[in-house]
Amino acid sequence: MDSKQIHETDELKSPIANRVNISPVRDEPNIKALHSTKAHKKQRRSFISRVKGAQYGLLVLLAVSAGFGGGYLGARAQYGTGGSITTEVRQQIVSSEGELISEIAKQVGPSVVSISVKTISTQRGFFGTEKSESEGAGTGVIINEDGTILTNRHVVSEDTTSVSVTLSDGTILDDVDVIGRTAENDPLDIAFLKIQDTKGTKLTVAKIGDSSESEVGDRVIAIGNALGQFQNTVTSGILSGYGRDIEATDGTSSESLQNLFQTDAAINPGNSGGPLMNLSGEVIGINVAVADANNIGFAIPINDVKGLMASVEKNGKLERPYLGVRYVSLTDDVAYYYNLSTKRGAYIAPSQDGNSSIISGSPAEKAGLKEKDIIVSINGTDIDEKNSLVSVLGKFSVGDTVEVKIVRDGKEQTLKMKLEAAPES
Repeated sequence: MDSKQIHETDELKSPIANRVNISPVRDEPNIKALHSTKAHKKQRRSFISRVKGAQYGLLVLLAVSAGFGGGYLGARAQYGTGGSITTEVRQQIVSSEGELISEIAKQVGPSVVSISVKTISTQRGFFGTEKSESEGAGTGVIINEDGTILTNRHVVSEDTTSVSVTLSDGTILDDVDVIGRTAENDPLDIAFLKIQDTKGTKLTVAKIGDSSESEVGDRVIAIGNALGQFQNTVTSGILSGYGRDIEATDGTSSESLQNLFQTDAAINPGNSGGPLMNLSGEVIGINVAVADANNIGFAIPINDVKGLMASVEKNGKLERPYLGVRYVSLTDDVAYYYNLSTKRGAYIAPSQDGNSSIISGSPAEKAGLKEKDIIVSINGTDIDEKNSLVSVLGKFSVGDTVEVKIVRDGKEQTLKMKLEAAPES
């Protein structure tokens, strides 16, 4: 069975253009995956997407003003509302923010690792099948003292043959295994590594935050192995948006990435898998993609990954919980198109390809979900722009029983479902 049908996905594309679509057109902004390719390698895989500039007009204004927002309020409180903020005060604001970012970088830096990988690819050449080895680089975050590292799936793809990590102090650890990665068509681009031999080095664990508390305009900081050469490069900016869905491609295949944070913090190739942090030094996202357009980067909210983190720490392997439905995320326009009175949720639209939108044998089928049902909440968390179905399910683990509130024929009802591990294919 096509695994695109297995993981919760809005593969049933809405006829309303509410997503960023694939576009190889050169004169339009492109989204590139932060693929792990060293700078001296000229072969860079790219995630390409059409980004409509109008969506970001307001965010540009926010980016200009947000850096001074908190300091401005403090200055007004200190100097009164009648006076203007002097150049000296502005310098103090910038200096204080710089000191804070520097302190956070020192605090979080030791828990950020640079990842080096070797891959072997097979190609058909003039003399038959040929194998070639290449190197790449990315970033990861240490999430427990045993040496588990969180990163992106595309950093350690399935053709990876060896992995090593470099700590912030330059220590190289080369006994590293890939203990799990999400499927290639899973909208959550996540993988986990395990350092098997730390060589006596005490590892520093990152502090994990609550991404649901993040708001547009919040200051954020990104750390990563920029261009595969510059370890623990620190950049800062604001959270420009949330709930972004993008179609991404590396030129040969494409995937859907859902419910992403958007930020104007500079993110570069090699930053994949690195942390996006708040001003408390907490990881609120995992950097995953960047646009060719200025100041547009994307990160996976950390709450979307917490269920997988719990699974890995408890069982030593990655288990992805799923319901087994194909759906369309509702907005005002999509609800109007389908003539629905419910305007937010996950609409299990009838499939156009002849296959049922309810996967056979899945928890959804066992619980009695039907096509045209609308999933509006899970365990009290509403499905909306800020919380997609994939995002909410990411907070749970395989084996958890959840209450799923649905709307069927205009009436609400609640079904109980036991989450199962998503099949691998």
